Amino acid sequence: MIWLGKELVFPPVELATEDGVLAFGGDLSVERLKLAYKSGIFPWFNEDEPIVWYSPWERMVLFPDEVKVSKSMKKVFRKGEFTITENKAFNDVIFNCRYINRFDQLGTWITDEMEDAYINLHDKGYAKSIEVWIDDKLVAGLYGVDLGNGVFCGESMFSKVSNMSKVAFIHLAKKGGYKLIDCQVYNHHLASLGAREIPRNEFLKLLK
Repeated sequence: MIWLGKELVFPPVELATEDGVLAFGGDLSVERLKLAYKSGIFPWFNEDEPIVWYSPWERMVLFPDEVKVSKSMKKVFRKGEFTITENKAFNDVIFNCRYINRFDQLGTWITDEMEDAYINLHDKGYAKSIEVWIDDKLVAGLYGVDLGNGVFCGESMFSKVSNMSKVAFIHLAKKGGYKLIDCQVYNHHLASLGAREIPRNEFLKLLK
């Protein structure tokens, strides 16, 4: 077990366990989070637990030109019964990501500390959100970290209306201007939209 202190440094990602656990502790300061994402590392932990830092051996990513838009989703876009914005309601997006009921999860990994940290990242210009609105009501969205090098590190998404989180994700892929979207770990929903796993060393090369 590698425990981080106050020094702004991470161990080599090759030291991560088979489950991708690299280190514990440290903090969620803007500078540490920026260093983590640029190094292929992200935090993931539950309330009342120490901060856990991950760097999985396989990384789930989307190359934007590989995004899959089904016939039914093309019809949703043609109807255009929604409005898409960026960074208009970041705090509301992360709040909904945290508290919306998910049939496949017992709880949420977005703790008070995590919520505050990513709002702080957003205030400093390093995190962004995509919002989807219907009749001026926020119905879906996603947020993540923008590294400023063509890579967007997705953190979470939510949807209150069927297909609207897909609208946000497809918009990010087609209009975001990114060369790579980091989805962190395997997710069947994102796989259906074109995301796939690549080896960590390949992912790290793309980061640089």
